[in-house]
Order: sequence, then C-alpha cells, then structure tokens
Amino acid sequence: MHSHDNIDWDAHLERLRAADELNAPEIAEVVGKLVRPGDRTVLEIGAGAGGTAAAFAAALAESGGEVTVVDTAPELLAAAGERAGAVSDRVTVHAVRADAAEDGLAEAVVQAGAPAQADLVFAAFVVHHLPDQLAGLRRLAELVRPGGRLAIIEFGLQTRVLPDDVGLGEPGLEARLIAARDQSFQQMRAEMDGSARLPVGWGKALSQAGLSDVRSWSYLVDRPAPLDEVGRSAVLRRLQLLRRHAEDGLAPADLEALDQLVDESGEHCAANRDDVYYLTANTVHVGTR
Repeated sequence: MHSHDNIDWDAHLERLRAADELNAPEIAEVVGKLVRPGDRTVLEIGAGAGGTAAAFAAALAESGGEVTVVDTAPELLAAAGERAGAVSDRVTVHAVRADAAEDGLAEAVVQAGAPAQADLVFAAFVVHHLPDQLAGLRRLAELVRPGGRLAIIEFGLQTRVLPDDVGLGEPGLEARLIAARDQSFQQMRAEMDGSARLPVGWGKALSQAGLSDVRSWSYLVDRPAPLDEVGRSAVLRRLQLLRRHAEDGLAPADLEALDQLVDESGEHCAANRDDVYYLTANTVHVGTR
C-alpha cells in the first residue's frame, strides 16, 4: 500500500488480473497450506486485483469463514471485492488511510470498519515497500489474534524470462537488467523518508517482531517455453518493468536491445518468440502470535 498518484488504473488492474491468472495454481496451493481447519477469519493487507482474496474465500467457504481485504486504493478494493465476492458473500473490503502503514495500522483498520484481529493476517509483496520493515511487521502482528498467524510473501529468486543470448546486443542482457533494477530499488529505499535497513532475513525479522514458531517455504512459478498467450504476456510485462528501472543503469547498446524486445509492433518483440519462458521463486514466511 503506497502512493497512488498518477496511476493508470485500467492498465494497472489489467496487469494485476493477468498476474492473478498466471499465478492462480500456485496461489491456490499456498492458500491451502496457510488456512488451518480452525481458521474463521482472514485479513489480507493489500488488495491487488482480488485473486488471492478469492482463493481464501474458496478455502473458507465450507466453514463459513470471512475474508477481509484492506487497502488505500478504492480502485483496487472495488476490483478485489468483485472478484472475491463472486466466490463468497462473506468477503468485505475496507479502505484505510494512506498513512496507515506508517503509523497506527491496527487503529486505522478498526476505524475503517474491519475486524480488530484475525486468525490469519496475510500480506504479499507489501512489507518490502515500507520504510521501516521491522516496524511494519510489528504493526501487522498487532492484527493477529493470540494463537493466530502472520504470513507474508516476499521475493525468493529473481524472475528469469530470456535465453542468455537473445541475438540482440551482447549475451547476458537479462542479468544486467536485473542488476540495474536491484540498484534502482536500493536507491529508492535509501531516498524514502524514515528508511531503515533490515539486516536480517525475513524469518528472523518475524521473530524479532514478536512472533514464534516461524517457518518459511518457497514455491516455483515455472512456465517453460514455448509459452501460451498468458505466459508471453507475463514475459512482456516483466521486461517492461525492467525497462522502467534501466535508464540510468544500462549501457546504450543494452537499452537499444531491450527497447526492441518490448516493442510490440517490432519484429524482435519478446512476446512473439517461442524460446522465452517464465521462471521465478517466491517465499512464504509464517509466524505465530
């Protein structure tokens, strides 16, 4: 949950829905591992397009459990409510203040009308955006009922989509793109107001946030070549994301090669290749309050 200024919501939601479609089997598996027989309430921090909320709603449907989604963006909440609401009528969405992640998250959630605590609090790819990530984990832990659990998903291994030599520029382009994005991310974090380093792994950070019985596991999203239309679109989105972070970190020849790969009207567009693939690993970290 972060700034939403100048966002093209139609395009953003299209990307999020496409990601939900690509990752649906893996997310269903993750949700199945997270939801315990006694769980009746799930609180998801960050709405996305509603794919994960829908998976939680399906997992809780038989027990009559409730799924609550909070976010700062009404556009995302509307999409998530529609998507998950089609699965269960026990899904609610609530808008929280834009500064809720920085100060008084529990109070802001209650003020928004959401339950004070839940059996499972879930946040995927949210905490790494917070200036003080450990403080953010402590605030999330306040939303967990005693005996409940906090689960976060963060990046495991970098996504790979290209063969080593794409025939444009020098071999090894993707590795240089990833390095440029890493540099851009670190610079972004350094420039955040109140930024604090987190010099430990996510599992230990959960322990330092006051949680016990911490465990982690990773899951692969493995779509080998040749890809279907969903996979090819995911490759193009990945390269477009890398392009946004590449301007200051790549040589001109690499930028030229990348521009040809993301040019949807050009002969070298990556989405038209039969040798691109999609391979990534994300990690789930869970702790008990």
